[in-house]
Amino acid sequence: MDSLTGKVALVFPGQGSQFVGMGKALYDASAAARRVFDQADEVLGFPLSRLCFHGPADELEDTINAQPAILTASVAALEALKERLAEAGQKVDPAVVAGHSLGEFTALIAAGVIDFPSGLQLVRERGRLMKEAGEESPGGMAAVIGLDAETLAAVCHDASNGGVIIVANDNCPGQTVISGEVAALLRAMEIAKARGAKRVARLGISIASHSPLMARASAGLRDALSRLPLGAPQIPVVGNVTATAMLTVEDVRQELAHHVERPVNWTRSVAEMVNSGATTFIEVGPGQVLSGLIRRINRDVTTLSLSDLGLPADVRDA
Repeated sequence: MDSLTGKVALVFPGQGSQFVGMGKALYDASAAARRVFDQADEVLGFPLSRLCFHGPADELEDTINAQPAILTASVAALEALKERLAEAGQKVDPAVVAGHSLGEFTALIAAGVIDFPSGLQLVRERGRLMKEAGEESPGGMAAVIGLDAETLAAVCHDASNGGVIIVANDNCPGQTVISGEVAALLRAMEIAKARGAKRVARLGISIASHSPLMARASAGLRDALSRLPLGAPQIPVVGNVTATAMLTVEDVRQELAHHVERPVNWTRSVAEMVNSGATTFIEVGPGQVLSGLIRRINRDVTTLSLSDLGLPADVRDA
């Protein structure tokens, strides 16, 4: 295994990266990963590991399960990576960390802001609150390919017509997700096509994440966070909302106060990490979605997956 060179950024995936079978290869190969999955089962009081490894898929994809499952698989991957590098006489020494949406909570664990059991219970509650908000205020999300941010903001404005529809995830130049009430979402999808979008695809989710429809979930999450002791970040964590580094507990509380109802500024977050000196990005968790986005944001950085670093790659269950 090559020595890690340059300043390293660790990035953690969000919801949508889950699949049946995730974490199984790591669990089989790494004692550190096994400890994480076993701890998750104990903390939550049900066999989350079995759900990750064997499904069923519809149960795993339910947001109340998907969120703790992705967090657990990502923390297990991080601990397996530390274990693997230690065997080679190296260590993970990131200059900065970040996560996409849900992945931000994994980043906060990696930076020592919250411990794993607390983070696990927090995202389980986040999933419950978001599911509840989605049932009360049904909505949806759609990916839009090939429109710039300004055009898409105008599309959302013109489609709103008294309904809620906003740009929710700025994933990389030309790839954006919009989120809001169903009628407004459908209008925006048609207008986006008419204004030259290369592709518009509704996502298989009935929750309008990162939109004002999540205001009640946001309030519930603030309440849960207010009871949680947080530590100062031991590594700078670039936040989704501000796309700047969180360095204090107050920074973290302000970022998370509106996290589920405000947009994920991933393009700006990656640019911020590069500006801070990061030259190598390691995606830690299931899938390689973020690596693809990062390469589209900046062609000069190196992106590595866990398999590049000698860890077994998961395969999706057939």
